[in-house]
Amino acid sequence: MIQDPSAAEIKGVAKLTKKESRLETGLFLLEGPQGLKEALQRPKLIEKIFATETFQEKYPDLISRAEQARVTLTIVSDAALKALSDTTTPQGVVAICQQFHVSLDDVLAAKPKLIAFLAQIRDPGNAGTVLRAADAAGADAVVFSKGSVDIYNPKVVRSTTGSMFHLPFVVEADIEHSIASLKQAGLEVLAADINGSSLASVDSASLAKPTVWLFGNEAWGLEPEVAALADTLVQVPIYGAAESLNLATAASVCLYASAFAQNG
Repeated sequence: MIQDPSAAEIKGVAKLTKKESRLETGLFLLEGPQGLKEALQRPKLIEKIFATETFQEKYPDLISRAEQARVTLTIVSDAALKALSDTTTPQGVVAICQQFHVSLDDVLAAKPKLIAFLAQIRDPGNAGTVLRAADAAGADAVVFSKGSVDIYNPKVVRSTTGSMFHLPFVVEADIEHSIASLKQAGLEVLAADINGSSLASVDSASLAKPTVWLFGNEAWGLEPEVAALADTLVQVPIYGAAESLNLATAASVCLYASAFAQNG
């Protein structure tokens, strides 16, 4: 057991909370039992697991699966685990995983029908929640543009609750080039924008087509030149007194509108 939170190995792994270290190593940290459960479906991505004795006792099934997959497991004290987490109350387990994003060409090769495209999304919680919503709606991929939050940021990883292991995602995508490639592949680009037509007025036949939903920054939405790349601008109507919807909620509504149309 590693007791000391200042132990060399703990300090070395803790560097992965910083983007620079993640870029340099191609690794990231995954925290929590749900994320580990999903990661264990792809155990070759897991380099090592750090867990407390309490976690080991509470989740013997996950520990057993890790051992069966021959993933290295190190038991650590609560203090040592806290040094690996950026949360106030750590969940008892942190895994070192290999990064596994794909290219846009990989996504297009699978002939996708539904894609979420995040253009300069900065909030970790929003980014992870949109990816989770895309997973739930049966989307085929999520694309993160240049200038968006790092998907391997611990806060993003946690907010996906394991969904990042369910569908391919692209990072650091050039918006203009990527949208052009998606259009060339036959996908219609719908942009969520306050100046667009009401989603309620978009017929199901249009929504049933292979579609990319383009979502903009939380503060300023889509830049005019980015919005101009879309085939159609669409807004989520507000029927009550709310001033607006947050990004993740609006994205969920849009993605499910397409999912309903595409899946009958």
